[in-house]
Amino acid sequence: MLKYIIIIVVLIIIALVVIKANKPDFKYEANKLVEYLGGIKNITNMEVSVSRFKVTLKDPSKVNKEGIQKLGARGIVEIDNTIKIIFQDDAKKLKKYIEQLNKD
Repeated sequence: MLKYIIIIVVLIIIALVVIKANKPDFKYEANKLVEYLGGIKNITNMEVSVSRFKVTLKDPSKVNKEGIQKLGARGIVEIDNTIKIIFQDDAKKLKKYIEQLNKD
């Protein structure tokens, strides 16, 4: 009985390591998003509602939509100099991280 418990614990540990290894690095992706939006100085305003990340830009022509799609965006809508990006759960986290970058 004890050896089965040990095997189960080892398998759980291995599964957690595999999950952690496959999880994307959030800071790397957030920095890439800022780069794809034309840089931190191109961002004038950010808003978040549920899964939507709304960004107002100085120059929307600097946006790399293909790059944003590769980061996992489910959709991108551009209206004038505002870009709405649909992410799953990371929209609020992204906004906080980018605000922190802007302060530095």
